[in-house]
Amino acid sequence: MLASDMKNGNPGKLSTSGVRSPVKLAKVPVKDFGLNAALKAQSDPSFEVKPRIFEEFALTGRVAIVTGANRGLGLEMAIVLAELGAKVYAIDLPDSASSEFAAAAKYVKRLGSSLEYRQSNVTKQERISKTIDEIAAENDGRIHVCVAAAGILGIQADCTDYPADMFKEVMDVNCNGVFFTAQAVAKQMKQHDIAGSIIFIASMSGSVTNREMNWIPYNASKSAVIQLARSMACELGSAGIRVNSVSPGHIRTKMTAGMLDGEPELEAFWASLNPLGRIGAVHEVRGVIAWLAGDASTFCTGSDIIVSGGHTIW
Repeated sequence: MLASDMKNGNPGKLSTSGVRSPVKLAKVPVKDFGLNAALKAQSDPSFEVKPRIFEEFALTGRVAIVTGANRGLGLEMAIVLAELGAKVYAIDLPDSASSEFAAAAKYVKRLGSSLEYRQSNVTKQERISKTIDEIAAENDGRIHVCVAAAGILGIQADCTDYPADMFKEVMDVNCNGVFFTAQAVAKQMKQHDIAGSIIFIASMSGSVTNREMNWIPYNASKSAVIQLARSMACELGSAGIRVNSVSPGHIRTKMTAGMLDGEPELEAFWASLNPLGRIGAVHEVRGVIAWLAGDASTFCTGSDIIVSGGHTIW
């Protein structure tokens, strides 16, 4: 539609001649959930009446990958995916799994699920791609869920003095590593026609700057992760692959505990910066991961979900 048509009061027709790649319309899914289930139950006495929301979260028979899952948030996310029925592969840098991971693997086994550890390096494109290809090959090419959670904080330093090697390392792990992981997983999903879910673990630090904390490369890397998710969501949407990011706020993990235990006043300061008046616990990120991983969120892509106790709304 030309601007002149609007000025002359002629609405005309919307022209698509300037659209380089028209979107291929996908079929809207119809399932017997909610009102559809109620209507079917009314017309079909044999229809089983039961809660169906749990089916939307179930990951039974699916394969999931979580990077940075040797401990901390990554391990917690791996456990919740296993609880939902997925066969989970935890990828991290150490040659052997931590004692926390060993306990988690035993726990998951008792649940009737599977949690396996694989050593790899997300900053090495060929290495992480090979690891993911191997996992896919073991499962007939099936990878349904990927949580890219590997990340490091770096050091606190004034921006005018921040060392180049540490800046590069933080960006390499937090940004490059997330992309290389998602790249390899998306390639497998497209090749095997799997409408999967890829979840990037960003941070509220990608949207706001943490007050009085000099974390320049960390903040920059997490902002990049959020934009990576949006960009990949645009490219992969036509294949039915969803890409979203989750941005936790101040969470007590092993990584932050050392800092907080040594500076009790810091935890009080962080807690004062959100409406709930406390920092978060690791388990409080489980729910959003469960939602994004399964069918309950099939119309959500390119979103950044902030789990910060409201930190960013003040």
